[in-house]
Amino acid sequence: MARLSNFIAFQIGWFACVVGGARGLPWLGTSLALVIVMGHLYRAARPRDELILVLICAAVGAAFDSALVAVGWVAYPGGALIPGTAPHWIVAMWMLFATTLNMSLRWLRQRLPAAAAFGAVGGPLAYWGGERLGAIVFVAPAAASVALAVGWGLLMPCLCRLAQRFDGYAPAPASRAQPGPRHP
Repeated sequence: MARLSNFIAFQIGWFACVVGGARGLPWLGTSLALVIVMGHLYRAARPRDELILVLICAAVGAAFDSALVAVGWVAYPGGALIPGTAPHWIVAMWMLFATTLNMSLRWLRQRLPAAAAFGAVGGPLAYWGGERLGAIVFVAPAAASVALAVGWGLLMPCLCRLAQRFDGYAPAPASRAQPGPRHP
C-alpha cells in the first residue's frame, strides 16, 4: 500500500509542477512537491539517508536540465531563479522522483539494464508530456530527445545504485542498529 501511495503522490506532484510551470504558477507545484517530499522523509525509518538521496537527485537534476537549457535544446516558460538554468519546479520534480527510488521503483534497483531502458524511454516521454501541457519548449526536438534518452538511460542505473546506498526505508543493518540501554 505504501508503494502505491508513493506512486500516486509522485503523479500528483508531477502534474502540479508541470501545470503550475505551464500556467505561470510555478510555486504551486514546487510547494506541493516539497510537502510530498517532507511526508516521505517523515515516514522513512532513516530520514537522513532519504534526504541525502533527495538532495543528490536535486543536484543531478538541476545540472542535467540546466545543461539542456544552456545548449539551447529546451526552454521553460517560467520558474527559473537564475536565467539560463532549469526552473525550480523541475528541480522539485527531481526531488519527487527521488522519493520513488526506494519505494514504487524499488524493483528497478536490482535490474540495472531494465533501469537503463526505463530511463531511456520514460525520461523523454515525461518531458514530452510536459511539452504537450505547455511547461517546456523543445527548441531542438531531435537533439533534446536524444540527449534525454541517453542522459536518462545513463542516470537511471546510477540513481538506482545511489538509492541502494541511501535507502531510508530498508531495515537497518545490524551494524547500524542502535544499541539498547546499558545496564550496570
